[in-house]
Amino acid sequence: MRPIFVDSAYYIALMNPRDSLHGRAVELFNYVQTADDVTLTTTDAVLVEVLTRASKFGPHTRRAAANLALRVADDPRVAVLPQSGALFDAGLDLYRRRIDKAYSMTDCISMVVCRSQRIREVLTSDHDFEQEGFAILM
Repeated sequence: MRPIFVDSAYYIALMNPRDSLHGRAVELFNYVQTADDVTLTTTDAVLVEVLTRASKFGPHTRRAAANLALRVADDPRVAVLPQSGALFDAGLDLYRRRIDKAYSMTDCISMVVCRSQRIREVLTSDHDFEQEGFAILM
């Protein structure tokens, strides 16, 4: 199996046709929908980040983000890892160790999950993941 982590940058590009990476996100969406060897993982924190970013753009975008979050949560091909105190603490530890970087707390939590799940590829355009040795797919 090919495990892939899904970051908020992918979900945001996927739902926004005006995003410069929308076409790439759609292409990757079509690929992962048909690939039998791919497993997807994300976290509640990533979905919170998507919803937070969408909250500034009015009712239409808020509705689209809420619908996306519900579809992801219901998708049997996507493992959505819940937020927990232990995961927060591990993310905070990475955040503190990378104080010279501009990593968000959500990215730190995501990186911790990737390492613990042995995931090397990330559906994102965020180069912070590359700095930590992950391959970004957008």
